[in-house]
Amino acid sequence: MASRTLLKIKNTLPPGYYKILKSYLQDRYFETKYNDETSPRFPVHSGVPQGSILGPLLYTLYTSDLPTSRKTTFSTFADDTAIFATHSDPMIASLNLQDHLLSSEKWLQKCKMKVNETKSTHITFTLQKGQCPPVCINQTVIPQVKTVKYLGLHFDRKLTWKEHIAMKRKQLDHKTSDIKWLIRKNSPLTRKQNTHL
Repeated sequence: MASRTLLKIKNTLPPGYYKILKSYLQDRYFETKYNDETSPRFPVHSGVPQGSILGPLLYTLYTSDLPTSRKTTFSTFADDTAIFATHSDPMIASLNLQDHLLSSEKWLQKCKMKVNETKSTHITFTLQKGQCPPVCINQTVIPQVKTVKYLGLHFDRKLTWKEHIAMKRKQLDHKTSDIKWLIRKNSPLTRKQNTHL
């Protein structure tokens, strides 16, 4: 991945950026430490340092030529990707989606990237009963679900936002319980002290 990323950087960014990012990506090694034992060092052949500031930028650059289609809508942020197919006929919607997934498979093989089929989901957004026919990636049927989480938002098949509101309410309840000691009636802080915080 590093050499392919460097090629894209060289073809996309000014020469100065290429030299800086080349020094950042090349000649990297990793080792594993457990208790007092440390493994030998091994070269890193692909990827970028986890949690690095440049990670999302380099990933976006690397995947900038992912295939698109006029029959689908493609949305990506960092490594979260969604493909939407819209049609009044569920069969055609699934066929358009499957075509896009097949072209994506070829790109992934060419670029030596793997998709996590177990984390992929397929949802039908509709007010009617039934759902779109199943689709596959890497000969694995993508499981169909009634709700899906994307970029922190929870979507249900009827787009009612009930699931999202319920999840946010649950998170708020957890946060509230964390500070109950501070806001309860017999809190060590007086009302006067609270006004000065």
